[in-house]
Parts: sequence; structure tokens; C-alpha cells
Amino acid sequence: MSRTRQMRRHAHKMRRHGLQPVVIIDRDDKFPDVAAVLVARALWRYRSELAPVYLVAVLAISGAVLHVVHPEWWPWLLGAATVAAWALAIFGERVGLVRRIERLYAAAVTMSGGAWLTAATALGVTFQPLPQILVCGGSVLAVPWWAHRRRRAKVRVDRQIAAWPEIAQAVGLPGSRAQSAVADVWGWRARFALARGQTIQDVMAKIPAIESALGTFRGAVRVSPTRDEKANRFELRVLDTDPHADAIPWPGPSVSSITEPIDLGPFEDATSARVLLLRRHGLIGGVAGSGKSGGINVLMGNLSACRDVVIWAIDLKRGMELQPWASCIDRLATTPEQAQAMLRDAVTVLEARAEWLTANGRRIWDPTPELPALIIVVDEYAELADDAPDAAGDTDSIARRGRAVAVTLVAATQRPTQKAMGKGAVRSQMDVRVSFRVRERKDVDLILGQGMLNAGWHAHTLNAPGKFLLSAPEHDTPRRGRAYLLTDATVAETAERHASIRPALDEVSRRALDEARQTAPSVPVTPSRDDRAETALTEALQGAPDEGLPVAHLMMLTQMSRPTLYRRLAELVKAGHAVQVGRGRYKAADHAR
Repeated sequence: MSRTRQMRRHAHKMRRHGLQPVVIIDRDDKFPDVAAVLVARALWRYRSELAPVYLVAVLAISGAVLHVVHPEWWPWLLGAATVAAWALAIFGERVGLVRRIERLYAAAVTMSGGAWLTAATALGVTFQPLPQILVCGGSVLAVPWWAHRRRRAKVRVDRQIAAWPEIAQAVGLPGSRAQSAVADVWGWRARFALARGQTIQDVMAKIPAIESALGTFRGAVRVSPTRDEKANRFELRVLDTDPHADAIPWPGPSVSSITEPIDLGPFEDATSARVLLLRRHGLIGGVAGSGKSGGINVLMGNLSACRDVVIWAIDLKRGMELQPWASCIDRLATTPEQAQAMLRDAVTVLEARAEWLTANGRRIWDPTPELPALIIVVDEYAELADDAPDAAGDTDSIARRGRAVAVTLVAATQRPTQKAMGKGAVRSQMDVRVSFRVRERKDVDLILGQGMLNAGWHAHTLNAPGKFLLSAPEHDTPRRGRAYLLTDATVAETAERHASIRPALDEVSRRALDEARQTAPSVPVTPSRDDRAETALTEALQGAPDEGLPVAHLMMLTQMSRPTLYRRLAELVKAGHAVQVGRGRYKAADHAR
């Protein structure tokens, strides 16, 4: 009978007599094996931190062996170390040493280790003071290695990737596995393969659980499709810190020609959100206070630096947003009548350019300072559709026919519904979409296009003014960016500096506009109801006493509704044209004491 069966029968007899058997297991013979495994695991887990120790041990063992076996090799070892150090210093970028200081450090370690090994081979490891030099030199050279940020980041990423099977099981994605991972400036990103039947939508639903399992801050995890668009793959991006937590000052124009992509701001991986606007119409959307105005300022700051583009602009908020750029704008429309006339002239320009291209056997208009492109920037496009509905046909024509002749439309609006964008093809022709924060999930598809919300473009989760998502032919995956910040002083200084380099409209377009005005002379336009109300409000505020005029009095003078009046007063106060004296009392800012 085996020993195991005897122990079981003995335990059974003890239980029959009411006794609890005590089993003693002899682990003496197994403990050394377990301890060895634990030590080996620790040495492997902390291999990056212990790399200097391993290097010192390898040098000591190699020196001892070479001194006994081949002590005459020392000249060859010294030469090999010198060549290797030189190669790392010059060509180290090819093996991942992207920074100059990293290449110099690798060369210094190689040369120091090679020199010590040469001396140990010739003289012996115990020759004084070689042991002390090895220990002290290894400790000094280990400090930069231990302090290196990228090394520590890579170790952290490797350990999180190694723990992914347990994390995947905990969050409900069993079977998914990591394929590759890399650390970058503000965190790390990795490519994962999903188990059969799992989709990227399943991963997106697990984002809060993934953040909890990885121990990150809320909102640190991004999930997006891979560039190959495989259904069983996804890319995970994890931020250590939010790189867009603070506003990023504008570094200055990123282009000098409209043929170059414009830098709107940095993505979260520190790359630039560059987009080409030549022969592409653009749409900028987002709720009030989301940063649209800042995005338009970045756009204007770059366009004003281009010597081969003429800027026309429409700002129906009486020029509050675009007036600071007036010195760089060839035409600025601030009323519905002016906007409608401008868009009509833009159609005349594109038709004249098309005729000129046909007559000269050319297919596209190549912008130059003599033949500049024309970009029309429209702030709050929805107001244009409401106040100047007759302009819808002109905007539709520009959207459909303006590409080849370099007539571009860039529209900004809070919610680009089909009603706001008109019934034509304007929104469908917008190749470049920039979405700042939106209030509702369905607004994501309104700005970025149908199905973009389900594809991971979550503009409703943007949590700070200036943060945006960019959709364009060269940007087909959701990546968060933050628009540069231009202060009022920066805008004024930039507009003044670029005013002298602004080009004039080309001869072909000017001639066509002159002929159109001669054949259809302008008719004096009767001021609209809104214009009369605006004029009455300005005159009332300028004539107000020191204690200001009450809102009820201003409503009677302007015939504005209370919400409209309060909105206009808030805009005037923000622009510095009016001041609130007391509760419900306003006057012109020029009268402020």
C-alpha cells in the first residue's frame, strides 16, 4: 500500500473518533527550488534597474576569463571599444538613440567599459586599483541610466503590458492581447488584437474600467481604430498627464503659403495638427465657449502670413470677432446685405477664373502672389442662413465649384444642422472638419459626419476650451488636439505685422467684378429692422446719463425683445463698447468714469 493511501486511511480513522488530523508537509527539499524561482523572477522583473549591476558583473567575469585564456588580446579589445564608441556617438540614432546626449552617454559607457576590460585582460581583475575603479565607475555611470525618463517610462509600459491578460479578464475583454507598445512624451500607446467576436465598440464601452484597472486618472485612456481598419484590432493610448491641461501660446505662423498645411495646435502625442486648406472647404463647430473663436484666430494668424491668399470674411456679430484682423482682410462684411453682396462677388470671381483657365488650357488655379487663392471665412454661419437666406445659392455654388479655382469657404457655427447650413451641398462639400466641444452626442455626427460618434470621435467628452478633434483626408483617426492661444495683444501685433504683405486680388478677378458692377449698378439698400434697432441702441447708450439707462427704457427705444437686448448688451460690454453702471442700467463705455 502506498504512503499516500496509508495517510488517507489514518486520517479517516481519526475523524471517526472525533479527532482532527494534522497534516505536516515536508518542504525542505522544495524550498530551494521555490526560492530560486522567486529570485530569478525578481532579477528578470527588475532587469532594467539592475542593468548596470549586470554589466559590472559581466565585465568582471569576462576580464578574469580573458586574462587567463587570452591576455594578449588587450590591443584588439581596446580598438574594438574605440570603434564601437565612435559608431554609437555618430550613428546611434539608427539604434534608437534619438537624442545627442543619449548617444554621448552610450559612447562613454562603451569606451569606459572597453578600457577597463582591456586593462583587466592585460593585468588581471585583482590588479590594484582595477576593482575599485570598476565599482566606483559603474556607480557613477549608473546614475544617468537610473534617472533616464524614457527608460523608466518604457519599464512602466512593459510591466503594464505584461499585466494585460489579468486586466483584460477583469474588465471583460478576455482573450485580447498586446501586439506592440511604445512610450512617448506624455504617456504610451499600444496596439492590441481582440478575441473572436469582440469589437472596438466593446472596448470603448470598457474605457472607465480600463482606466480603473491601469490606475490612471479619469479621462486618460483613448481608444481608436488602427490604421489598417481591421475589425479585430484597436489602439490604446494612455496619458500619464494631460498635455492639454493648460493653454498653449501660439508660436507664430507655421506657413508662408496656402499650399502648405497649417498647424492648428499640438496633438496629445506632441505632433502638430497640420491640415491643408487649399482646394478644401472647412467646417468649424462647437458650443459657445468651446474655443471656436480661438481656432479662428489661429487660422487667421496663419492665413495672414500667406502672400498667395486673399482673405474675405463675414462676421454678422458686427465684426466683434474678426474686426481685429481688419487690416489683413481684403473685404469684411458685418451686415446681411454686405455678406450677400460678398458671396455674389465670390461666385463672379470663380466663374471668371474658370473661364480664364479654360482659355489658357489649364485645369486648376495655382496660387501665387500675383494669382492668389481666395478664402472666405464665415463666423456663425447659422446667422448668415437666417439673416440672408438668398445667399444660400451662392454658398452652394462656391462649395461645389470653388475647388479648382482656389475659392475656399471656411464656416464656423455652433450646430451645423441641415437647416443652418441651407438645403444645398455646403456641408457635404466640407473636407476639413474641426469639432470643438459639443453638448450632445448627436452633435458629433452633425459636425464630423454620419457615423463618426460610433467610430470613436467623442467630441462631447472634450473638457476644456480649445480642445478639438480634426477630421480630414490626412487625419482619419480620432486624436485630441488643443488650439494655440492668441491673446488680444498677439492678434493686434500679428495683424499689424502682416498687413504690409497682404496681396491684392488678381487682375482676372478684379476685371470680372468691375464688369459685373457696371452691368448691374448697386441700388441703395434700405436699412433693415435689425440695423435700425442697432443704430437706436448705439445712440441711446451714447446719450445715456451717468447713471445709465434702464433695460425697459432701452427696449422701448430699440423695439428689441428682452432676450435680444440682453444678448447685444452682453456683446457690447465684452467688446468694451458699453458698461453696466448698476443693476439693469447701461451706458456707452466712453462715458465711464
